[in-house]
Amino acid sequence: MAGPDGCARDPAGGYEHDTALLDRALRIDASFDLATRDLLLDGRRARLYFVEGFVRSETLLRICGALLRARAEELEECGDLNAFARRFIAHAEIETVVDANDAVVKILAGKTALLVEGFSGALLIDAREYPVRAMQEPENDRVLRGARDSFSETLLFNTALIRRHVRDPRLTIEHHTVGSVSQTDVAIAYLCGRADAGAVARLRERIEGLSVRSLTMGQESLSEALIGKGAYNPFPKVRYTERPDMAAATINEGRILVLVDASPSALILPTGFFDFFQSTNDYNFPPLVGTYLRLTRFLIYFFTLLLIPTWFLLVSNPQWAVSQHDFIRIEEQNELPMIVQLLLIELIIDCLRQASLNTPASLGGSFSTVAALILGEFAVRARWFVPEVLLYMGFVAVANFAQPSFELGYAFKLCRILLNVLVALFNVWGYLGGIALLLFLLATTPTVTRDSYLYPLVPFDGERLSRLLLRRRFHRDNS
Repeated sequence: MAGPDGCARDPAGGYEHDTALLDRALRIDASFDLATRDLLLDGRRARLYFVEGFVRSETLLRICGALLRARAEELEECGDLNAFARRFIAHAEIETVVDANDAVVKILAGKTALLVEGFSGALLIDAREYPVRAMQEPENDRVLRGARDSFSETLLFNTALIRRHVRDPRLTIEHHTVGSVSQTDVAIAYLCGRADAGAVARLRERIEGLSVRSLTMGQESLSEALIGKGAYNPFPKVRYTERPDMAAATINEGRILVLVDASPSALILPTGFFDFFQSTNDYNFPPLVGTYLRLTRFLIYFFTLLLIPTWFLLVSNPQWAVSQHDFIRIEEQNELPMIVQLLLIELIIDCLRQASLNTPASLGGSFSTVAALILGEFAVRARWFVPEVLLYMGFVAVANFAQPSFELGYAFKLCRILLNVLVALFNVWGYLGGIALLLFLLATTPTVTRDSYLYPLVPFDGERLSRLLLRRRFHRDNS
């Protein structure tokens, strides 16, 4: 086996050197979960290296049993490790390596390494069994009808779920490794001939060119490393899904999936602004109902962004309201300025949302009661808020939960706060300037594949835009 200097060792006398080299590189004595098993094959020494918890015990026992039945004359007939593996190891995935660094990385990834005295290199056996949670329906993308399975934290399981939905030999799943320390497995999945070959090549080149120590936050770290700029642009640059059926549908459309080991979701590329208005539920109902749901979602997004700033602008200029629109007026003001009330409600809603994530299920009822008291009649009686503020902000808070994209919901929230502040400072000019700034942010939002964020509006593609706005019939989408 070649050491760190790349020099090959004598196969006849290199067993002690190779085992000592791997022992030092893996720091066997320092980590209890890195295990070795010494065997004696009719007088010839052998050693197995593996990680406890990553290997199937039954497979390891079968391999050891087959090795212990080997005879000296049979071993002499094997010219190299490949011949040895063909004769003694009946396992599907086997490879040989001669570089110690490669062997260390793959052992830490879960493979079992076998060194045999008299043979050069190491034999890597894929007998992995990763810890995995039970499959369940995703929390963030529930459906009334449809499949209930979801991705897990194991990359191989996720690729198998995609293969289950797309049984086409053109489906290509490439493997890459990112991170000099974490050595995180990353997979790119696409349909050859359907996906844009240039986009695939650019994405592959960017992933292979990443120089990072580790992907600390999994997919989010990868997407930030791939984009490289626009960190303070609130609009999401990638779209996530935890549903294998949605992932398979996007692959059939020509999209590219990026899967990261230990992350239970997939990145969909390229991603544009209008892609976030789609939901799996649209395709589980007839076309008319699906179109209605999608158009309703467009209106909900529009209201969550502009309802409060527009109402605040009209309240700040009561002379604009005609008699038919008197209902938007505030009947009884209090001492707290309107902009302070709006910002406080935004802060309280975020506080309640984050608190709900850390509230045990058994205390959920008590938490709801406390939340109702904070944002209910007591808040009005204490003259913190006027009833109109609670009404409109309550609608916006509920509407945020109707959005399938959590990231886009927070982007709209930040933009809404910015619009409210600009209206408070500059009145109508602040409102118009804020709208112009939002349009500028949308037009300049970077994407991983360098496609336009506003496609198919910019550049205009009428066919694609109609497919995003309207739920088309099944046979037309599959033509």
